[in-house]
Amino acid sequence: MTRVLVRLKLALLRNGLRRSAGRRAAYLASVTVVLLITALQLLGLVLLHGNAHAATVGTLLTALLALGWAVLPLFFPSGDETLDPTRLAMLPLRPDALVRGLLVASLVGIGPLFTLCLAAGAAYAAARGPGAALVAMLAVPLTVLTCVALARAVAAANIRLLTSRKGRDLAVLSGLVVAVGAQLVNFGVQRLGSAGGVGALDPVADVLRWIPPAAAIGAVDAAGDGAYLRAAAQLLLTAAGLAALLTLWRRALTRLMTSPDGSTVQAAQPTRRRTGGGRRRLPDGRTGVVMERTLRYVWRDPKTKAAWITSLAIGLIVPVFNALQGTGSVYFACFAAGMLGIQMYNQFGQDTSAFWIVAMTIASPRDAYLEMRARALALLVITLPYATLVTVVTTALLGAWGDLAEVLGLSFALLGAMLATGAWSSARFPYSIPQEGYKNVAPGQAGLAWISIFGGMVAAALLCAPVLALTVALHATGSTAWTWTLLPVGAAYGAAATHLGLRLAAPRTAARLPEILTAVSKG
Repeated sequence: MTRVLVRLKLALLRNGLRRSAGRRAAYLASVTVVLLITALQLLGLVLLHGNAHAATVGTLLTALLALGWAVLPLFFPSGDETLDPTRLAMLPLRPDALVRGLLVASLVGIGPLFTLCLAAGAAYAAARGPGAALVAMLAVPLTVLTCVALARAVAAANIRLLTSRKGRDLAVLSGLVVAVGAQLVNFGVQRLGSAGGVGALDPVADVLRWIPPAAAIGAVDAAGDGAYLRAAAQLLLTAAGLAALLTLWRRALTRLMTSPDGSTVQAAQPTRRRTGGGRRRLPDGRTGVVMERTLRYVWRDPKTKAAWITSLAIGLIVPVFNALQGTGSVYFACFAAGMLGIQMYNQFGQDTSAFWIVAMTIASPRDAYLEMRARALALLVITLPYATLVTVVTTALLGAWGDLAEVLGLSFALLGAMLATGAWSSARFPYSIPQEGYKNVAPGQAGLAWISIFGGMVAAALLCAPVLALTVALHATGSTAWTWTLLPVGAAYGAAATHLGLRLAAPRTAARLPEILTAVSKG
């Protein structure tokens, strides 16, 4: 059984590369990059051998490896076809043999090789003496097997989710996790530098040394210190963690292979009827209908949801992290309004080919104005309170409460300017958003996307020039006591800019419906 599953894994890899030359080139490029990173990491760990904090670095690196193995299957379920054991549900296979075969088959690939090299480098960096070298010979394979078993157990426990629409939504949001994680790593590195180096992480490593699989590297360090009982305990703890993961994986496989799912059994509970209670909070007529449709897109459409959550996260991370580092400015809070204002661009492209239904309801500039106004109102339902919240949080972290009204006014003015330019840009430079894959622009329309977004952002910045000039004038003349007036001025200016932008975009939208429909349907 094990030999068959390993051959199956190799056949899947080989046949996948035979699909096209582009797929082979992408795979070889990714393998080259991973091997280069692996070589550099391994070289760094080798050079770290003998350093006083080598064990700390090795322990933390092993913990990060385990975290990556636990999380990545949730965001890239299609990266390995063998992650879905339900494809073998019709075969007469016993769980124990299946676990053994899949565990060995999981060791085939560039990911396990990367993990093996880093685990070996971490063990070598922490090893001191022949006793530690012997412990490392057990610690490295235990680490690799624990990481692989962790990934398999997590994937098996969540495979129903990963193969559903919600799972595909989760995969689309993986870019957000990478972006947020990069910001967290950057923040941690900066804080680490200000705290005095790697030694500040010793307390964290002391805790992780007792959590598998980092406990295996802790055992190598303990053996180097002559604490062989502690090393044995940490090795046994890692082995127990591996056994627990294999047991959980086996139970998940048994449940998947024997229990029915929604495709074979009807739901036991009757379908609940929607009462439409949420619609009562929206305006009547076309405005309420369009607002509800737009908000449903935000909640249900994977691409729209990913764009919104990314904007919400980055709009908060940039000002708050800069404030926490002590290098930020209260004006960074306007970043939230700028990120959320981008969602007004390419409004019709978000509808894709379904825009023809909307186009049938637009017979005049008045209809186009009502459509665009309702979409802008739906965006304001989220953007206004969120921009206000980010501004208040940033002001509180910096202790600059006297600038709260001023920054809020600037945020509202910027948001109104971006809504105005976004409405005009949506009518003038529409482009299609492919529904499948990770691309946000259809082939051949990248130029339209750049002009639409970045051109609109430049225009929005120019529209905000009067409010910015008033802000500079109040500070230059020492009239800071009157900066509170920027709140009503910015709010009124933003509202006026939005209204003017919608009025100017409505006739163009009504006149260019065929061109817009053709552009947004190319994906």
